[in-house]
Amino acid sequence: MLLHLSTWQEVEAYLETSKGIILPIGSTEQHGPNGLIGTDTICAEAIAKGVGEKTGAIVGPTINVGMALHHTAFPGSMSLKPSTMILMLRDYVTTLSKAGFRKFFFINGHGGNIAVMKAAFSECYEHLAELRIEEADQVQCVVSNWFMGGGVYRLAKELYGDCEGSHATPSEVALTQYIYPESIKSVEFDPSAPSGHKIYGAVDFRRRFPDGRMGSNPALATPEHGKRFYDISVEETTKSYLEFLAAE
Repeated sequence: MLLHLSTWQEVEAYLETSKGIILPIGSTEQHGPNGLIGTDTICAEAIAKGVGEKTGAIVGPTINVGMALHHTAFPGSMSLKPSTMILMLRDYVTTLSKAGFRKFFFINGHGGNIAVMKAAFSECYEHLAELRIEEADQVQCVVSNWFMGGGVYRLAKELYGDCEGSHATPSEVALTQYIYPESIKSVEFDPSAPSGHKIYGAVDFRRRFPDGRMGSNPALATPEHGKRFYDISVEETTKSYLEFLAAE
């Protein structure tokens, strides 16, 4: 059930049976020579819809731009400042809490979002308490990173070994190839990529990782692999969502 394709009456009826909502969040940033700029968003959105179909949960609008300041030396990359993102997430949770939602399950596709999201959740709880919103103490937010699931990790190791890397990975590129096979890019590049450098500013990032990859070889990705990652992640994330709903 997609929030933007529902009426307010349907949402009101839904809230009679469930207080949970799934919110996909990704990023709009470079993903190496053959990775789509929308990779993180595409993956999070697809998995969120899959979980929504399995559980009957409402899936909110996808948050397409995250915290990716370190990627902005590559054309096409977009980013929110951490402070902006915190306020945006706080407003999302506040308005939905006023409507009656209490369990906010964010399916995340971008590692750079994690620290900011956890800070935002703390801001949300304090803000709701200050507003004296009814049942504010029952509001819970959690981030589920699809790419960190145990099954996803094991499959990536099995298929790619050390060539999985940590950014512009073959696993995430494979998932986008499964979702958008018409947008597969055929690009020649050196299979090796630098790794091990810490992340600082955008210019430094591009100097250390010239084509945007961090130890990865996304040339190994295939749509068939992507289907396997999709199935495993939807299964794992569905279980996590249901456990979250059931927990006090």
